[in-house]
Amino acid sequence: MDMATALAELGVTEATLDAETAERLDRDGYAPLLGVLDEAQLEAIRARLAELMAAEGDQAGIEVHQEAGTDRLADLVNKGEMFWPCFTDARVLACMAHVLGDFKLSSLNFRAALPGQGHQNLHTDWGGPVEPGEYQVCNAIWLLDDFTTSNGATRVVPGSHRARTVPRLALADPAARHPDEVLVTGPAGTVVVFNSHLWHGGTQNRSDRPRRATHSYFTRRGHGQQLDQKKYIRPQTLAALSPAARFILDV
Repeated sequence: MDMATALAELGVTEATLDAETAERLDRDGYAPLLGVLDEAQLEAIRARLAELMAAEGDQAGIEVHQEAGTDRLADLVNKGEMFWPCFTDARVLACMAHVLGDFKLSSLNFRAALPGQGHQNLHTDWGGPVEPGEYQVCNAIWLLDDFTTSNGATRVVPGSHRARTVPRLALADPAARHPDEVLVTGPAGTVVVFNSHLWHGGTQNRSDRPRRATHSYFTRRGHGQQLDQKKYIRPQTLAALSPAARFILDV
């Protein structure tokens, strides 16, 4: 199996990535894909996440990261097939191929900013600056609730993936509002693909309920994964996945 074969078997064609989305990824560093998840898929994912949060309790998210003021879960690859579109959807994979070339899933996690919480520093998901075009990681946020201006939507600084620096080096206060930042809003079911070298961060959830999203995080194939998929993959998961899906996981 190679990258081209895996993508073709998962439905990616030359026409999957439209010119406007490709242009936005290159220019702005992020692009929304509308209507990737339908209402039935959203309900199945939300219900399973609630079950997992109740079952895992204070261990929820421990495989990768726990964060004060949020609900977190990790290793979703193994926790329900309703999560599998997060690493097999053709539109998302076409975006990843555009940004990264050869890639694999690094982790599949859940994050919900709780009421009154969720603000993050502007940051990138890579240790330091990179040259434009030499991108190493890329993320997809799967909106499980509407992202609004008041419920902790992600903020991004358009074009900052080309800045050749990172917020912790460039900004006096990465927690502060950036003059060029915009909020990424949209209806549930949308997937927002963003170059992980783009300056971004969660904002405070000023609503009265959690703001839920899953994050499928991808990396170039030569790098380690945030969650070692070979180590964590369960036999029943491996048996149920197609060869192409296994290639995306690198298992």
